[in-house]
Amino acid sequence: MSLENTESFEAWVGRSEVRDDQVTQAPIRLLQATLNDAVPDILPATLPPLWHWLYFLPGERHSLIGSDGHPQRGGFMPPISLPRRMWAGSRLQFLRPLVVGERIQRRSTVERVQTKSGRSGQLIFVTVRHDIGDAQGVAIRELRDIVYREASPRAVASAPASQLTPAPTDEQFSRTIVPDPVLLMRYSALTFNGHRIHYDRSYAMQEEGYPGLVVHGPLIATLLIEALRRPQPGKTIRSFEFKAVSPLFDTAPFTVNGKLEGNTALLWARGPEGTLAMLARAEIE
Repeated sequence: MSLENTESFEAWVGRSEVRDDQVTQAPIRLLQATLNDAVPDILPATLPPLWHWLYFLPGERHSLIGSDGHPQRGGFMPPISLPRRMWAGSRLQFLRPLVVGERIQRRSTVERVQTKSGRSGQLIFVTVRHDIGDAQGVAIRELRDIVYREASPRAVASAPASQLTPAPTDEQFSRTIVPDPVLLMRYSALTFNGHRIHYDRSYAMQEEGYPGLVVHGPLIATLLIEALRRPQPGKTIRSFEFKAVSPLFDTAPFTVNGKLEGNTALLWARGPEGTLAMLARAEIE
């Protein structure tokens, strides 16, 4: 495959789009049930951190969906032809809560397009800025990194644990997650994520080379922040950042873990063989 030239995507830098939505109750109730909330019928008055991902969902017609389940290339995002893409991480600021029932708006802007090299070949990172707010102004700022890859992840997905980064073991709190196919299906449905690696086992294994269904990066991030938020209902999360390190699959349980250092929470997801899957940091007060 010929290498992509990021210069051809310069016209996309600075491109923006605006979407409107409303913080409706149904997605909140359904995510509470999906995350096994103890009191799923008691809805919060404001949107918990990261739950804004339930809104502004993609709505492309079925005829415009590619073979991987993603929308076809082009439109708002640069038409990068590298066949594999994933959400690599985000950096978020929570300026104030969004009230359930209110109308909200998201302005998205392509901030940067970068080319890098990895062990699987060429990588192109697209950074998108999302400004989410209501009639009072911006409430959440998010910088989201999307990575496009040229090669099958087979070598990465099947790499032995000795070749992957070991996760920390000094957690103060931890929770075991069993990523069964129902959990992954429900989260895909709630976020209208059509990427087949999360629910189509034969596609994930035969076409993209994974050993099983892939756990969504934003689901892992949500589980991390929930592990921090639930035991401390009086605390406010002001910022959160996460980076995907290695994939997790529905073939074995994993843990979400963390520790507090003053007003900083260090969080991580640990795979079944002790490897680091996701690393995150939150500032609380």
